[in-house]
Amino acid sequence: MSPATKERIDRGTGSGVGAPWNVVVLNDNHNTFEGVAFALSSTLPAVSYDQAMSLANRIHNSGRAIVWSGHKEAAELYWDELRGHGLTMAPLERV
Repeated sequence: MSPATKERIDRGTGSGVGAPWNVVVLNDNHNTFEGVAFALSSTLPAVSYDQAMSLANRIHNSGRAIVWSGHKEAAELYWDELRGHGLTMAPLERV
């Protein structure tokens, strides 16, 4: 983890209004590109399967990728759903 990146386990008590929250997927050895792309495209709004394959490639090559950024409540929902698909998730990050 780079010094500029702060990953949070604490989900805080705020309303989620203000700075966006990042949903970050980590590379792992048990998910295929197709499985990651399916999970991303079926969970995240406005992400096509082709866009999700591009994100899967980014996750694979860099070890992680921000796949969605926005309000805390939605970030928590997408994080939970992606984890439910078996993806390896980093703690939510507040920007």
